This record gives sequence, structure tokens and C-alpha cells, in this order.
Amino acid sequence: MSKLKKLIDKILRGTSDANIEFEDLRRLLLRLDFQERVRGSHHIFSKVDVEEIINLQPSAGNKAKPYQVKQVRGVILKYRLIEEEQMDDEPTQHDDNE
Repeated sequence: MSKLKKLIDKILRGTSDANIEFEDLRRLLLRLDFQERVRGSHHIFSKVDVEEIINLQPSAGNKAKPYQVKQVRGVILKYRLIEEEQMDDEPTQHDDNE
């Protein structure tokens, strides 16, 4: 399982919101084509056709704040931003013998 898929699974399960690294959440949003603007410690993300604006700040230990992970999860689910091909870091390998 790729690192990206593990992160997405962890976010979508909602059982580890306090254990998501800020930088991992930031990279995920960028990978989902959100535009980032930085104002001090605030990282503000927006995307065409997504009504919500996501405002992230790292907490102590460089973790994402749990309520912000929940907000990201809500946006991902509401707009169906995750598709199988986006979850794979590596291309799928097919066996020629099949």
C-alpha cells in the first residue's frame, strides 16, 4: 500500500485525526489540485468548484489539528475528490500471463 493511500485511508477512517502530520495533509491537498496561499502560519487552500476554503495551521509537534483533518475529510467526501487512480503513488503493474 502506498504512503498516499495509507494517509487517505487514515483520514477517511477518522480514527486518528490527532495523529496526521501537518505536512502530509498539506501535500494531499496540493495533490488534489488545491491552490495554497500562506499568511504567517496559516496555509489557506481553495479549489475551483469547491465552496469551502480550508485554513490549516500546524499544532505542537507539527501535527495537523484534529478539527482541520475533519474539515478536510468532509470536503473530500462531499466533492468526491478521491478516485482510485489518485490513491496510487506507483503505476499499477499488470501480469502479462493473465
